[in-house]
Amino acid sequence: MSEQSRTVLDRLDAVRAEGRMPFSVEFMPPRDEEGEARLWRAVRTFERMDPAFVSMTYGAGGSTRDRTVRVTGEIAETTTLLPVAHLTAVNHSISELRALMGSYADQDVRNVLVLRGDPPGDPLGKWVRHPAGLKYASEVVELVRELGDFHVGVAAFPEGHHRSPDLDTDVRYFANKLRAGADYSITQMFFDVDDYLRLRDAVAAADPEQGAKPLIPGIMPITSLKSVVRMAELSNAKIPEAMRAELRAAAGDGPEENRAAVRAVGIDIATRMGERLIAEGAPALHFCTLNFAKATSEVLENLGMLPVGV
Repeated sequence: MSEQSRTVLDRLDAVRAEGRMPFSVEFMPPRDEEGEARLWRAVRTFERMDPAFVSMTYGAGGSTRDRTVRVTGEIAETTTLLPVAHLTAVNHSISELRALMGSYADQDVRNVLVLRGDPPGDPLGKWVRHPAGLKYASEVVELVRELGDFHVGVAAFPEGHHRSPDLDTDVRYFANKLRAGADYSITQMFFDVDDYLRLRDAVAAADPEQGAKPLIPGIMPITSLKSVVRMAELSNAKIPEAMRAELRAAAGDGPEENRAAVRAVGIDIATRMGERLIAEGAPALHFCTLNFAKATSEVLENLGMLPVGV
């Protein structure tokens, strides 16, 4: 079996068989040549750390489709990493989704993370179905599974998706995505571990079979208060007040935040979250890297999750 033909579940099992806690990292498609150079530096740094897999995001409204496909294929071809490609329904017809999956298959990319996707311009704005497209992520999962030997993950929302009327409804929608053929899920970034545990327990109670599938928590190591507040607003994630106060104290009262102090607190927060998630039985940890390796590598070192010799 080639490395690229392996599945996310295969890799999680393989890392655990080595006695290590699995982790994965998330990259973004670069916007320019400088960004591409930074991305590849991060890719090569993480390659030495042996993540279970790496995922490549997809811009709002499919705005980075071509770069996502190209870079994901290059990771598959030129590294030992197992890439997972993001696929979104927003702004895409069914025929376009089929063509995208054909492009991934041509590059031997068989692992896909399916999301309904955010509208372009305003991620929290009104979601409009493509006239020749699909409305729900569960439908995209079914389509992908029909198209060939693909292995599918879906998104999860520990605080509930902002378009769901309540948490119980969101759990039902989430379970439907898993039933449609998803093998695992990765959460949106969150900052309160209790929200992750609530979702895990709610899915297990609603449908034990689907609740047994890996629910991988997404962690964002904070390096800037201003940036994380903005990202939380765009993703409708909440930062607990005690955590926000800790970050504000580190940022200081000057015209510019004390980035070094905020970063140190952010690394500590991510480490504490990781420790609790591991203790609570999370199947792996997924890190949102913003195409930088240092902060995540520090958290991994703190948690003792790096391979021997790295």
